[in-house]
Amino acid sequence: MKSCGVSLAAAAPAFSDEEKKMAAGKPRGKTKEGTLSLTAEEREELSGLDSLLFGFLNLHENGAKTETLLLKAVCCYESLILKAEGKVESEFFCQLGHFNLLLEDYPKALSAYQRYYSLQSDYWKNAAFLYGLGLVYFYYNAFHWAIKAFQEVLYVEPSFCRAKEIHLRLGLMFKVNTDYESSLKHFQLALIDSNPCTLSSVEIQFHIAHLYETQRMYHSAKEAYEQLLQTENLPAQVKATVLQQLGWMHHNVDLLGDQATKESCAIQYLQKSLEADPNSGQSWYFLGRCYSSIGKVQDAFISYRQSIDKSEASADTWCSIGVLYQQQNQPMDALQAYICAVQLDHGHAAAWMDLGTLYESCNQPQDAIKCYLNAARSKSCSNTSMLTGRIKVLQAYKAHHPNTEPVLGLSETPISQQPLPVHMITYSEVDDLSSPAKRKRISSPAKYLEQLRTDRDHLNPTQKLMLQQLESQFVLMQQGFNKGQNSHLPGSNDEQPSFSTDPALYLQAASTNIQTSHRMLPTSSITQGLAFNHLSHTATSGDQQGICCTKESTPSGNRSFVPEISSHTEDTPNGCAGVKGFSNRVQQLMAEPICSPNSRDSTSPNLISDNPQMSSVLIGKANESMMTGACDKVNSIHPESHTKTNNSVASLHSSVISTTAAKSADQTTTLGVTSISSPHIRLQTVNGKGLENSNSSKNTSLPMISHKPDSPIIPSMSVSIYSNSTEVLKACRNLDKNGLSNSHNLLDKCPPPRPPTSPYPPLPKDKLNPPTPSIYLESKRDAFFPPLHQFCINPKNPVTVIRGLAGALKLDLGLFSTKTLVEANNEHTVEVRTQLLQPADENWDPTGTKKIWRCESNRSHTTIAKYAQYQASSFQESLREENEKKMQHREYSDNESTSSDNSGRRRKGPFKTIKFGTNIDLSDDKKWKLQLLELTKLPAFVRVVSAGNLLSHLGHTILGMNTVQLYMKVPGSRTPGHQENNNFCSVNINIGPGDCEWFVVPEGYWGVLNDFCEKNNLNFLMSSWWPNLEDLYEANVPVYRFIQRPGDLVWINAGTVHWVQAVGWCNNIAWNVGPLTASQYKLAVERYEWNKLQSVKSLVPMVHLSWNMARNIKVSDPKLFEMIKYCLMKILKQCLTLREALITAGKEITWHGRTNDEPARYCSICEVEVFDLLFVTNESNSQKTYIVHCQDCARKASGNLDNFVVLEEYKIEDLMQVYDQFTLAPSVSSSSS
Repeated sequence: MKSCGVSLAAAAPAFSDEEKKMAAGKPRGKTKEGTLSLTAEEREELSGLDSLLFGFLNLHENGAKTETLLLKAVCCYESLILKAEGKVESEFFCQLGHFNLLLEDYPKALSAYQRYYSLQSDYWKNAAFLYGLGLVYFYYNAFHWAIKAFQEVLYVEPSFCRAKEIHLRLGLMFKVNTDYESSLKHFQLALIDSNPCTLSSVEIQFHIAHLYETQRMYHSAKEAYEQLLQTENLPAQVKATVLQQLGWMHHNVDLLGDQATKESCAIQYLQKSLEADPNSGQSWYFLGRCYSSIGKVQDAFISYRQSIDKSEASADTWCSIGVLYQQQNQPMDALQAYICAVQLDHGHAAAWMDLGTLYESCNQPQDAIKCYLNAARSKSCSNTSMLTGRIKVLQAYKAHHPNTEPVLGLSETPISQQPLPVHMITYSEVDDLSSPAKRKRISSPAKYLEQLRTDRDHLNPTQKLMLQQLESQFVLMQQGFNKGQNSHLPGSNDEQPSFSTDPALYLQAASTNIQTSHRMLPTSSITQGLAFNHLSHTATSGDQQGICCTKESTPSGNRSFVPEISSHTEDTPNGCAGVKGFSNRVQQLMAEPICSPNSRDSTSPNLISDNPQMSSVLIGKANESMMTGACDKVNSIHPESHTKTNNSVASLHSSVISTTAAKSADQTTTLGVTSISSPHIRLQTVNGKGLENSNSSKNTSLPMISHKPDSPIIPSMSVSIYSNSTEVLKACRNLDKNGLSNSHNLLDKCPPPRPPTSPYPPLPKDKLNPPTPSIYLESKRDAFFPPLHQFCINPKNPVTVIRGLAGALKLDLGLFSTKTLVEANNEHTVEVRTQLLQPADENWDPTGTKKIWRCESNRSHTTIAKYAQYQASSFQESLREENEKKMQHREYSDNESTSSDNSGRRRKGPFKTIKFGTNIDLSDDKKWKLQLLELTKLPAFVRVVSAGNLLSHLGHTILGMNTVQLYMKVPGSRTPGHQENNNFCSVNINIGPGDCEWFVVPEGYWGVLNDFCEKNNLNFLMSSWWPNLEDLYEANVPVYRFIQRPGDLVWINAGTVHWVQAVGWCNNIAWNVGPLTASQYKLAVERYEWNKLQSVKSLVPMVHLSWNMARNIKVSDPKLFEMIKYCLMKILKQCLTLREALITAGKEITWHGRTNDEPARYCSICEVEVFDLLFVTNESNSQKTYIVHCQDCARKASGNLDNFVVLEEYKIEDLMQVYDQFTLAPSVSSSSS
């Protein structure tokens, strides 16, 4: 087990002589002054304890000795740090963070890690530190920061022994953030890793299946679930949950068969699930829903009762019970059930809607309006427009019937403020009622009313008020239903199982904010009859935000490994909703109140010790020079905390961390840390929400580490890059023989790349809409004028529009017209993106209610001929609509306000669906000979192939980059926001006949856009997004905006961010080019490394390209030469080191070679580029399929590489020769002189 290599002995020089003696260890347990000291044996044992053991070191089972040792070590470290006034080696704080993490003391662990970060400039080299920090952030639901920490671990140490655990947690976090593609990739990477993990393989497979279900890929999900059921020795809990998901999916998804067959299958699956786990309250609830849908009312009631008995209180269950009571003509019982539901979850839209329909049926429109308003305010409401319409109808009805007599007797006080019966029970009574030994079951509100009447003389004031309400409601209910309410199903209260609709029995669970499933309102309209909305909402399937597929905690304490995403996902930044965890080995989320009496630790996460002296030392008070010397590095990340008592909280900043601490220990806002029997994966939430955005009155802000300024991606070295290959070989042979060491100063590790911060100083507001650089060409000579090339590649110009290019060069754009394309290759494949037609400068959600960044763009495929037909029909349809609008305009031209209102409504939806034909490959020079020949008329710097184009030196094709792609558009077709692959430049020519509108942001601001994407739960590299121009304006981001007309060429410079929308019907052609400049190469390498950090494949293999450049190109630019030479030296070192390690291990290397046009190699697992030495399985090698692995993935599958063959593509002598022969060429000016 690899530790971070910190020991007391190593840090001893930082202490006084007395403390050195303590560090050396003494036979006795204490020094003369009574201070704890560690023996040599204890120090030896502690040296192997770090964050890597988290989740695998059980301190609760046979771990008392280790726990005692850790506690002693923490006391000893804190004592020594305090005596030294914090002036100790940084490694002390790292080790202290590890010890506190293993003890599950997360606040102290966070503080110690932060202190280490502030003291250690090259903290990123310590993978154990980054891993521990990521675990702490994961615990606090700070997914944004946890993801960054885990990604940096994998970047600096791809062979990290806990990589599987990291991939698992990344998969979970990306799943919560709705980045499903990234989530699936990390789950699959975890699945192929043979190293130990806190989840079993079948549990990871379940998460993959559930991920398919979350994406509405129901057939894939069903197949994955059923395949999982075929696993031998499948654990009972996994089996129960898989069957539960299959049952619920069959109940909800229409694609899985007709209604009768689906419900029959659903019930069978759920019954089998209950056989495997009879204590699953969630399965009982789902079964009740199924019975209710087929009219088996009695069975539904029994199932709901079982759900309540087996699990915590659930708003869904009470809402469903209310529906059944209402169907059985028992409105009072239904009322109380709905009250239970909205008390447990005030944002339960379906319960409010059902309660509204109940009041409507009882002729109480005012109360119904209040319920519908509450439903419309709920974040889970999916059809506010329908509710708004219904409210208007009821308001009109009430205006004509002002004296409507209430039936259920709810007061005129707004429902959200009413003292409903559930509020009348004190918390002490709740505690009594919630105890199984004390509480009594009450079959109905009527019996509860009778009990209150019996105890009238002994009731407290609140209970007497409840009694008065119940009596008045009961009388009014009898009066109202004696008048005749025959819209309900027959039935009587006596025929139903006994339920306690008194929510007080379950308020204790509500007080800890047990998270319930996400609701989805029905699409059917509300009628004044019984539109039971609750029956059409789903708890799991078909909702990308809410996932509730976990069974509740059982009396035995077992927990589900299935995730549950809170309905409050949207409330939390970065999607930090609670993910309910795992099996009995991995703890479920506990949403415990702040400073819970049950918490083992009530320390603030901002303080490492209850001792104020210790706290001041750890936040840097003792080292004031750091406070003043690093203020410019501090980022204030969280708003100040608030408490109910308005205690003042001082914000103290140490070196590069923003830490919140109280003025005294008594005034510190504290965070309860739940004491659970296992340290495995858990996420702490505050009041049921992510820690970062809790609406609790005690909102504890979590201090985050603010990143230091970026280090250069190509750092300087102590050994000159002009060293020859023999010196590199000699240096590599002096390295460790395991092939994993990067400690030699020849090629030290590079720090993880980070997005750039926004340029400073910020631009004034009047500079945020700059004019677009445009060049107007009048002749062929203008197009080939050398300054044009220099102007385009100048990094100061993010974009250049070359106007009139086609006319100046007499390009035949008709060769790319739709008519010609159909005649040439009508069956050629076209990728189609289905989108919503929206204004170019806005992006609305599908309902048209709010502006968003996510750009819906669903993929399919067709042919050129079929898309051409669509393009033509779209144009004809538009002509008809235009003629109709002209007629309407004549009729209503005198009513400007009406026209304006209609325009606003059209702008905000409903939106028309359009289809965009994209990524049409024109690389085949036989099929598209005339078209490709015509493009050779272009100047050399914008041609598809030229000697000065880096992409021409790849030696193989990358579709769409060093080949031409065509786009066929109708108005509104969108190319979402992006940078080009590996930040290469791009060329785009509009064929016409319509225009395109472009939006462009300079490369230096891509970090700002990346932050916006993260805030909107979008992946900057992989997701479809359309920026909100208002957000960019507020962030002082300049946006170039211009129209590209037919024949115009748009040059997008390296790294420029852009997005495009078609104004009319048009075709475009585009490709990438790589100018031979230092800025282009630097940006390409930076994006190559950023892609590696983000686990995204780089389409341009920069290692392969760099070696080809060294073979083919004479470089005279010193900056470009140094960067290429450095990369060559780094790769040569890696090849030499890996080769030495394999030879030492006795692994045979087999010559394989490569052909000239053979593409670069990528790992089939993690998709990183693999150069020279390929790891191929024995089976793949024998079949000559050559499925390539990188070394790290190969070792994860087989630690000693027994199942792998190592193939060599280049002779090391050849690489050394290329390296030595690549020298700086004399510049043109110097040679001429």
